[in-house]
Amino acid sequence: MMQDPVNSLRALNSLHTTGIPLSIDDFGSGYSSLSYIKRLPASEIKIDRSLVTDLASQAGDRVIVQTTIEMCHSLGYAVVAEGVESAEAMELLDKMGCDMIQGYILTPPLPFDDIIVWLADYKHHGRSHKLG
Repeated sequence: MMQDPVNSLRALNSLHTTGIPLSIDDFGSGYSSLSYIKRLPASEIKIDRSLVTDLASQAGDRVIVQTTIEMCHSLGYAVVAEGVESAEAMELLDKMGCDMIQGYILTPPLPFDDIIVWLADYKHHGRSHKLG
């Protein structure tokens, strides 16, 4: 995307118009910036794990994550927090209005066949967490 932004944006817009949902991954690190979220045809923003890891202990991270959630919601995006590893972080994100989480608090990465079994079990037990 960074090497050819014009053609990349054209391709992303084509995907969007066909109904394929797009996410902005790792928001808050690397190449992601505020200018992208107003131009890209995405439906969700994934907050980078670097902002989530120390959420319980770092007041500055909480301010950044809360502000990001509110800003993204105001722009019409769903928000996913990446790298959630503790119940405390999960609870904070829930209170902040984060739409979905992903991370080791739910499950480590699994092979395809194992994730199918895990998802069936997750659904069967009626868990309320929204997965991202």
